[in-house]
Amino acid sequence: MKNDANVKLSVPARPEFVDLVRLTLYGIAAKMNFSYEEIEDMKVAVSEACNNAVLHAYGGEENGGSVDVRFDILGEDELRITVSDSGESFVPSGDLQSSNLLGKSIEEIQSGGLGLYLMQALMDSVEVRTQQGTAVVMSKRREAAGKASV
Repeated sequence: MKNDANVKLSVPARPEFVDLVRLTLYGIAAKMNFSYEEIEDMKVAVSEACNNAVLHAYGGEENGGSVDVRFDILGEDELRITVSDSGESFVPSGDLQSSNLLGKSIEEIQSGGLGLYLMQALMDSVEVRTQQGTAVVMSKRREAAGKASV
């Protein structure tokens, strides 16, 4: 697959379209030679980001808006995925980089906090931007590529 390329996808902010995003991710990541496990991790993280947009960005309106997804192929071994909407902005509580959910029970975790925690656990980096809607920017490097450079 050509290095430094991108694919853009815009789908209605409805649950039945999240599978289309997952299928697109699978196709791109498979062509980049990500492992099955890495692809499954990315699919979970992207689903969480898309579901947050579907559920929260447009206040549950049936024809509320769209979810835009951009897949950026960076070099031979890194994929950056941006999931964005133009709905109501989401502001994560606390410092996103130092999520302290370890040792907490499910009841202690705020609504939405578990999804962000999952994204952070499954991806190499996660950034939430809240200007004119919400954008979640996640990236993943191929594990085999990381081992080869050590």
